[in-house]
Amino acid sequence: MKLYKITLLVLISLILLGCGAYSFTGASISSDTKSFQVNYFQNNAILVEPGLDRQFTLALQDLLLNQTNLELVTSNGDLVYEGEITEYRISPTTATADNTAAQNKLTISVNVRFYNKKNEEDDLEQRFSFFYDYAGDANLIGAQKVTAIEAIFERLTQDIFNATLAKW
Repeated sequence: MKLYKITLLVLISLILLGCGAYSFTGASISSDTKSFQVNYFQNNAILVEPGLDRQFTLALQDLLLNQTNLELVTSNGDLVYEGEITEYRISPTTATADNTAAQNKLTISVNVRFYNKKNEEDDLEQRFSFFYDYAGDANLIGAQKVTAIEAIFERLTQDIFNATLAKW
């Protein structure tokens, strides 16, 4: 019985080692990739929300730190993210009988350039966009604005992660 347990343990260990690096986040990162850098995302949107560029840059850095084992560096990263915020727009989505907005939508778009110095075939340039709907009679200020931006950034950064590292 003891020999059976040892054999089973050895087989399971070999199977796990044979699978290579595994990530619970779905990231496909080669073992020789050790670092990443996120260059500052400039806010080039027509409607500029102060501080949005810094918030987005930090949100992308935080997501990559939390979902990978890579080290954040300021230069010469194995993976490089850069780009710009291209859209910050508030628009009505539905109207009431009084011709006022029943619901508004905040849309934020970013253009991302991704460079993988270990595998240039993975390089990518893509636009990512997401929105947040809120009541037409509400002003997008204070906690409402913070909630909207956090929800949008959570989706945008996850979409960027999926496109660049998880290959979804």
